[in-house]
Amino acid sequence: MAKEKSYQEINEKIKKGEAVVLTAEEVAQLAKTCTPEEIVEKVDVVTTATFGAMCSSGVFINFGHADPPIRMEKIRLNGVPAYGGLAAVDTYLGATSVNSNNPEYGGAHVMQELIEGKDIILEAWGKGTDCYPRKHIRTVINKNTINEMILFNPRNAYQNYNVAVNTTSKIKYTYMGTLLPNMRNATYSTAGELSPLINDPEFKTIGVGTRIFIGGTTGYVAWPGTQFHTTKPKDENGVPITNAATLAVIGNMKEMSSAFLQAAYYEKYGVSLFVGIGIPIPVLNVEIAKRVSINNSQITTTVLDYGSPGQPKLGYVTYEQLRSGEIEVNGQKVRTAPVASLAKARTIAALLKEMIEKGDFLLQEPIQMFPTGTSLKGLAEIEITE
Repeated sequence: MAKEKSYQEINEKIKKGEAVVLTAEEVAQLAKTCTPEEIVEKVDVVTTATFGAMCSSGVFINFGHADPPIRMEKIRLNGVPAYGGLAAVDTYLGATSVNSNNPEYGGAHVMQELIEGKDIILEAWGKGTDCYPRKHIRTVINKNTINEMILFNPRNAYQNYNVAVNTTSKIKYTYMGTLLPNMRNATYSTAGELSPLINDPEFKTIGVGTRIFIGGTTGYVAWPGTQFHTTKPKDENGVPITNAATLAVIGNMKEMSSAFLQAAYYEKYGVSLFVGIGIPIPVLNVEIAKRVSINNSQITTTVLDYGSPGQPKLGYVTYEQLRSGEIEVNGQKVRTAPVASLAKARTIAALLKEMIEKGDFLLQEPIQMFPTGTSLKGLAEIEITE
C-alpha cells in the first residue's frame, strides 16, 4: 500500500528542490501507464489552472486622503461607477460596472489599466462634513499613487460548466459568447482535465487559506465562492456534470500582470474580466492520485439551450468530444468553440510548476475545509403592497 504524505513532507522536498511536480495534463498521461499507487510514489504535486471570464470579480482600492479631505459617496473611475458606501476613500470597483457613455468600457478595463500602470481619472463627490469638508474632487491616479489594490473575487473558478447552444432561429448574445441560430455552434468554458476543482472534486486539499496563483502572483482562497453548490448530480468519478462549486479568491493586484488579468467585452451582453488561476494539488494519498489522474474523456458536462426559457437540457458530452471540434446534439452535428483559453491555462499550470520546482511557492494546508451538502436558493417574485 502506498505511503500517505503530509504537507510538511512535500514542502520539505520543495525547499530542497527534490519535489516531483507535474501539470494535470501530464499526470493524466502518466495515469495511462501507472496505477494511482504508483503515482503517489512518483509525484508530489499536480498543478491545475484555468483562464476564463469570471464576471464576479473586482478590486478594493484605497485612494489616500486629499487636502482638504473628502468622504467619497459617489465615485467614478474613467467614468465607471465604483461603490461609495465604504469608508471615506475606500471603494470596491466591480469588473462588470460600465461607463454609461461607453458601455463597452467597464471596471475590468480600469483594473487592467491600473495593473499596467496607466493613469485613471478619479472623480468623486460627497455631501461635506465637519471632518471631511470637501464636496468634489477630480484628479488622476495610478497604481503608484494609491495605497492598496486588493483583488477580491466572490465567485471564480467554476467546478465544471455547461455547454451553450441556441435552438431558435435568432442569434443570441450571451456571456457564453454569440450563439448562432439553429445550433450552428456550441460554446464551452472550462479547462477540462486542467481545471482546478475538477481535479479535487470533493475538496480534500482546497479550502480556506489555500495558496494559489492568481493574476500572475501569489494569492489565497478566501472562502467558498458565491453559489457554492455541492449537491448537483455527479458522474462516477465524483465530478459534477454541470456548474457546481466556486471559489472566493484574494490577492495583491499591484503585483499582478495583465497577461493573466484581462478585460473583455461580449457583444450586446457586457463587460467581463478574464482571470488566470492556478492551484497546486498535493498528492497526499491514493484517493487524490485517482482524482488528479482524470482525463477529458472521463469528464462530462451538460448541453443547455440558451435560446429557450429555462435553458432546457439537450444532452451530455465529454470534454474530449468538445475538444474534437464537433459534438452531436439531438442527432445534429454542432461545431464547438471554447470561450476560455486552454493555451493560457497551460501556461499558468507550467509557470506554477516551475515556481514550485524552484522553491518559490510552498503549499498551504487549508485552515478550514469547505462545507458539504450546500444547495442554491432562487429569487421568488413576490408582489409587495405598500
